[in-house]
Amino acid sequence: MSSAAGSLSEPQVLAHTKRRLFPTEGGEERSYVVADTQFSQDEWLPGRPIEPAIRDRLAPFNHVQIGGGYPDLVGVRDLESDLLAVERLGDEPPLIAIEAKGYASGGVDTQRGIVQAYDRLHEANAAYLAAPTAAISETDRTLARELNVGVLGVDAAGDVEALEVPRIVGNRTSSEATALRFQAGAQGVANKSFGLNHPKNYLGYPLAHYADGETAALLSEYKVVGAVDSARQGAAFLGLIEDGPRGVELTSLGQEVLRFATRRCGSVEAALAEFEDWYRSRKRFVDLAPGWGQLARRVVFEYPATELLVAELQAMHDDWQPEPSLVDLVVHLHETHPTFTVELFLRGDDDVRRRALTEDGELRREALADGTVYHAPTVFQLKAMLYHTGIVTERGAEPHRLEPRDDVWALREPV
Repeated sequence: MSSAAGSLSEPQVLAHTKRRLFPTEGGEERSYVVADTQFSQDEWLPGRPIEPAIRDRLAPFNHVQIGGGYPDLVGVRDLESDLLAVERLGDEPPLIAIEAKGYASGGVDTQRGIVQAYDRLHEANAAYLAAPTAAISETDRTLARELNVGVLGVDAAGDVEALEVPRIVGNRTSSEATALRFQAGAQGVANKSFGLNHPKNYLGYPLAHYADGETAALLSEYKVVGAVDSARQGAAFLGLIEDGPRGVELTSLGQEVLRFATRRCGSVEAALAEFEDWYRSRKRFVDLAPGWGQLARRVVFEYPATELLVAELQAMHDDWQPEPSLVDLVVHLHETHPTFTVELFLRGDDDVRRRALTEDGELRREALADGTVYHAPTVFQLKAMLYHTGIVTERGAEPHRLEPRDDVWALREPV
């Protein structure tokens, strides 16, 4: 992605900046970033193509409104101390917005980029201008310091230097920003996700972890689940366990599962013994084991996406659309929660986002008819758990078997 000095385009500047601020090495948690959908196209300006290698570097794409506009790059990550004047603000990693400027028609509009970045501080915790180093003047740096905007200089080799570092600021959180924090957190569907589609597998993990004996052996002995790693990952995904200083620890929600189990069965081991009765059963869990099913319903409702989905399905029911298809649901959700909808339902790879989104972030409805564009953890595993806990009427389906226009998302008990 190197370029000769004086010819760095905006997509090139942005790609180098993403590599510096959001490195992929190490697979770190609490980090997620998207580039604006204008960079997912073949050309970012008429007659100005985007190299495929740069598109690959910038993916995934989304059209995220932060402040009064749409940053070129927006993400969540704990940045290194040389990029910030203050390292932390609270426990959450900061929301970062970046405006990139490159050479176009001979010049670089750095001042406009600084003003745009400043506008993002209405909702972002830190904002930057990224531009070719040679194009950044002392006047630019003075303006950026006055507005608390960081300045990143990109040289011809692709190296990025922090010329001005911003202070972290606290801001209100919009629903768009929340969607990115959702993806960056332990419960986002981007990297870690559900691997199993029955809630009993996740309820069993904190019980086996707490009981005397080795967790994997107990899960096998009581025929809870054989895929131990997936059960552990899903239990963390649902907020039942977390990694602590001494390894796996139960959260307050996981402890509530223990309380329910011991109150109902007398001991954790006796509770695990009940799981054998459900081995390989395909019956809806809330009908098979009503008490446990209601507990699972509470756990699933704690997952951030569930409440939103239920509220919007109820709204569709009220608007005389009681049995919307997956396509109908995604189109409806995108009208009021565009960023969250894209991140929850659409896979993040370059090809999917380019097919499904225009450069302005609008949905291409025809692309939604292809089941393979969807996140399996949402349309298969999450929907299956919503089914088993009595929330929706139908199970989920794997993306390669999914017929989105026939896949019904309807509440079992609308009000």
